[in-house]
Amino acid sequence: MHLPHRILRTALLLLTLAWLCVAASAQPGEGTLRVGSKRFTESYILAELLAQTAAPHTASPPVVRQGLGNTAIVYEALRSGAIDVYAEYTGTIALEILKGSPTETREAMNAALAPLGLGVAVPLGFNDGYALAVRADDAERLGLRTLSDLARHPELKLGLSNEFIGRADGWRGLAARYGFTQTPTGLDHGLAYEAVAAKQIDAIDIYTTDAKIDHLGLRVLEDDKKYFPRYDAVLLYRLDLPARLPKAWAALQALEGRIDERAMIAMNARAELQSVPFDAIARDFLSGTGNSGKAQPKEVRRGFTAKLFGPDLWQLTRQHLVLVAVSVGVAILIGVPVAILVFSHVRLRAAVLGVASILQTVPSLALLAVLISLLGAIGALPALIALTLYSLLPIMRNTVTGLAEVPNGLRMAGTALGMTPPQSLRLVLLPLALPTLLAGIRTATAIAIGTATIAAFIGAGGFGERIVTGLALNDRELLLAGALPAAALALLSEGIFELVEMMMRRRRRAPPLSPLP
Repeated sequence: MHLPHRILRTALLLLTLAWLCVAASAQPGEGTLRVGSKRFTESYILAELLAQTAAPHTASPPVVRQGLGNTAIVYEALRSGAIDVYAEYTGTIALEILKGSPTETREAMNAALAPLGLGVAVPLGFNDGYALAVRADDAERLGLRTLSDLARHPELKLGLSNEFIGRADGWRGLAARYGFTQTPTGLDHGLAYEAVAAKQIDAIDIYTTDAKIDHLGLRVLEDDKKYFPRYDAVLLYRLDLPARLPKAWAALQALEGRIDERAMIAMNARAELQSVPFDAIARDFLSGTGNSGKAQPKEVRRGFTAKLFGPDLWQLTRQHLVLVAVSVGVAILIGVPVAILVFSHVRLRAAVLGVASILQTVPSLALLAVLISLLGAIGALPALIALTLYSLLPIMRNTVTGLAEVPNGLRMAGTALGMTPPQSLRLVLLPLALPTLLAGIRTATAIAIGTATIAAFIGAGGFGERIVTGLALNDRELLLAGALPAAALALLSEGIFELVEMMMRRRRRAPPLSPLP
C-alpha cells in the first residue's frame, strides 16, 4: 500500500518541522539571560531577584524559567545550556550534585565543576538549611527538643518531601545517623505544612527560612548529631556567562551578602501568607522597600477571581492549546499510518501496540527527565515529544479496532468492483473506521489536555504554571485557577467532538438524493 507510506513520510516531515519551529521559538537570543528556579517559594523569589537585577544591563529582558522541578532537572537544564544561572545551596552542590563531602570549600566545588563548564559564586548572605519540625504542643507534651528525642518516638508519623527522601543528604543518611525506624510518607513540600497542621502527620522536613514555621507554631528540632551541613545560598552558573554578558554578571555579583535570613524569611512570608506575586517581592527588595525583614501589613491578598482571570490567562491558554494541538496532530500523522501498516500483520501489530502501551505507563515526570537528558533542552520540545508519545496508544488502538470492525462483505465488495488496495483503504475501510478512529483522537485529546499541565514542571508553560506555583505556595485558589481553565478546555474539546460525531451520524442517516427526471 503506497498511501500509508506517503502519509507516514509526510507525518515525519511535519513532525520534524513542527518541533524545529517550536525549539527555535523557545530559544532566546545570545544576548538574553536565562534564569531558572526550583519548585519552592524561595527559589521562585530568588529567580526574580536575579532577573530584575540583571535586566537593566541586558539587551533583551531576561527569561525566567520558574518551577522547573527538583535539583536533578534544574541542574540538567543548566548543564545543557537551557538556562545560564540559578540560586543553589552549598550543601546541595557538595552532596547532591558532586556527591562529595559536606565540608567542601567553594574553591573545591569550583575545581570539580569546572570540567563541566559550571561554577559557584556570589554567596547571597543567608543559610537555608534542612531541619525537621513538629507541632509545638507535641514537642511540649513529649519532650521533643532534638532529633534524637524524635527518634525515640517511632509511633510518630513522618511526612517528608519526595526530594528529601531521595537525596544523598536526605532521609536515608539521617535515619542511619539517628536510628529512625519510621517509614516516611512522601509529600509535596508545600502540602506538608497543611498536613502537619491538620494532624495527619506529626513531623515534616522544613527549610529554615520557611515562613510557615512560626505562622503554624512549629518547633524546629535541634540537629544534635550535626548531620546537616550548611546550605549557604549561592549562584550556580555557566562559566561562559561572565564573558557573554559581562555587565549583567557584574550586576549579579553586587548581590553578594545582600540577603540575610530575616529578609529571606520576610520575602517568603509575603509570598506564602499574603499571596504577593514573586516579581513584586523582588522589585520591593531591590528598591529597598522590602528590606526591613518584616512582612508588609497593608498588602491585600488577591482574590480567587483576580487569580483566575489574571493577565497571564491568555498567554497560558495559548501555550496549553499549542501543546495539545501540536502533540495530538503529530500523533495522528504518525499513529494512523503506522496502525494501517501493521494492521494485517498480527504479531507486528501486537508488538507495536505493546510498545505504545508501555510508553503510556511511564510516569510523566520520569519521561520528561529522560527527554531533558537526551535532548539537552527544557521547555516545549521535550513536553511535545512526551505528549505525542502519550497520545499514540488511543489513536493507534482505535485505528486498528475500526479497521477490524469493517465487515468482510464490504471489503470483498470493494475488491469485486476492481479497487486497488489503496483505493479500498481510502474509499471503503477508512471511511467506515472513521467513527472509531475519531473516538481515539477524542481520548488522546483529553489525555493531552490533562497531561499538558505537567509540562510546566520543565518550563513549557500552560495552565500547569499556576498549578505548580499553587503547590509551592500551598495556595488552593491558585491551584483552582490553573485546574479550572484546564477542565474548561477539556469540556470544550468534548463538546466539539460531540458536535462532529453528531454531524457524522446525521450524514450517515441522510437518505440519498433521488435522481432528476
